[in-house]
Amino acid sequence: MVKEKPNSTRIYDKDGYRRRAACICVRSEAEAEVLLVTSSRRPELWIVPGGGVEPDEESSLTATREVLEEAGVIGKLGRCLGIFENSEHMHRTEVYVMVVTQELDEWEDSKTIGRKRQWFSIEEALTQLALHKPTQRHYLQQLRNSKNNSSPTANCIHVVTDDPAEDELLERDADETGASNEEENRTTSPSPPEEEENTTPADKDDDDDPATDAAS
Repeated sequence: MVKEKPNSTRIYDKDGYRRRAACICVRSEAEAEVLLVTSSRRPELWIVPGGGVEPDEESSLTATREVLEEAGVIGKLGRCLGIFENSEHMHRTEVYVMVVTQELDEWEDSKTIGRKRQWFSIEEALTQLALHKPTQRHYLQQLRNSKNNSSPTANCIHVVTDDPAEDELLERDADETGASNEEENRTTSPSPPEEEENTTPADKDDDDDPATDAAS
């Protein structure tokens, strides 16, 4: 089932990439555990909470809004891990770190689509993401690499997540953890043609590619 947000709008940058934002929610400053949520399309699989940037919305606000809607958590927004580019599906996701300070008993997506959340160690999260969203593993790798970096959020680095050599390494690692049997769960459908205008109506379900949403 795809959850729709009737008034949402897809925003594109000057290069035609869809703008997204997400949060790596950590349990403490130690950054040893991260919070994942279930995919709305495949509730047995886990993903990083995030979604599309709305008109006149800062990406940092998008990130905090999405984690409240999808994971039901509030916290302190920290550093930007980078802008992660996926050329296959034509989107760029600005990813932040958030230290969670409050976990709500009920939240929007838990009530409307039964979305769940769960804490994982970094290694466990890497394994879970390999089953459905291997490109999101780059977020956690950058979390580790930048842990001692206190750069301001304005200094987001640009990370291309669909580099063939890197993808080969991720897939090999996924095979070693037993994730190869779930390879068919990866989204491989091409992205639909972009509109000439820089905004188009969108589904709420930003954890999955637009092409697969349309087919649902």
